[in-house]
Amino acid sequence: MIEQSVERVFSGNVDKALLLKVEAGEFPTPLWNLVCDSGFTVAVASEQSGGIGERWGASYPILRGLGYWQVPVPLAETMVAACLLSAAGMALPEGPVALIESDHDAAIRVEGQAAALRLSGRAHRVAWARHCPTALVSLAGHGLVLVDLKQANGVKLTPAANHARLAADTIDFDRAAVLSHAPGGFAGLHQPVLTLGAMARSAMMVGALEWLLAQSVQYANDRVQFGKPIGKNQAIQQQLSLMAGDVAAARVAATVAANDAPSPAAPDVLRATFSTAVAKSRVGEAATRGAAIAHQVHGAIGFTHEHMLHFATRRLWTWREEFGADAWWAGRLGRAAISARSDAFWPALTDRHFKGELS
Repeated sequence: MIEQSVERVFSGNVDKALLLKVEAGEFPTPLWNLVCDSGFTVAVASEQSGGIGERWGASYPILRGLGYWQVPVPLAETMVAACLLSAAGMALPEGPVALIESDHDAAIRVEGQAAALRLSGRAHRVAWARHCPTALVSLAGHGLVLVDLKQANGVKLTPAANHARLAADTIDFDRAAVLSHAPGGFAGLHQPVLTLGAMARSAMMVGALEWLLAQSVQYANDRVQFGKPIGKNQAIQQQLSLMAGDVAAARVAATVAANDAPSPAAPDVLRATFSTAVAKSRVGEAATRGAAIAHQVHGAIGFTHEHMLHFATRRLWTWREEFGADAWWAGRLGRAAISARSDAFWPALTDRHFKGELS
């Protein structure tokens, strides 16, 4: 039912004209309202907080759909925020929510205690920040705080854009007041915003890769050169086969990460970081190769602004970097494996859990 609802909402309301408007700076309010009315924003929030109470595994089609149809709204960010806020017993705010992990792409200092906390510092490349009334900030050692990004004093936003030409702004905090504070939603999850954000981006990249693969196969069958479709050439068939293998592996990794991600309905965090690290690493590698193969198959036409291909490839390049690049997550896995030593390596691999850095 979720998958059918996602396809109906996204396929019928996202087109090239809308994508261009958003890249020009316009926020798609009608689409956002439709997404909210469909219940997607609170799919993983608890029923007690007004959500649907689903697990991330069941909500995977929403994240995958964001990538497949290149949906230009901060839905993944708001879903993660709603999940963490409801798990922490914090009220869900109105409107979209930006995400910040204080010890990743941000340097934020904390003053005061409890509701009197004040934030100072800078957060870089915060997706959709200018369009979000609030931001959920994960503070190392200080839990979660919700911050009003529209407060007159204490918050300065510098507009910027990412590779996808979507908002990715710099936020400067100068003793900014917080709206609410909680110790944290899931005990044992060291970087909740980073981990769930990376899981969400992995699923979104799988959707974009699936779209790229379908478009590339269709183009190879339709494009005729020297009297036959270019897809009949063995070299192109080999490249498409490599891409299909990457997409399949990426899909499995992202699905496992979604199933292992904690939610109010399934709060176990034991395997969350390991599975997310595997997914972000594997999907990131697939995105690098898949985007290159898609453009090679399409040839010159794929590099034009008029063709739809670049909407997917530019998002892949952007999402590959956000919430930890594949090399960064692979480094964490590698260090954890070295620390586990040979006797503990295989049990950790089969349990999807390394003690220490990835626990």
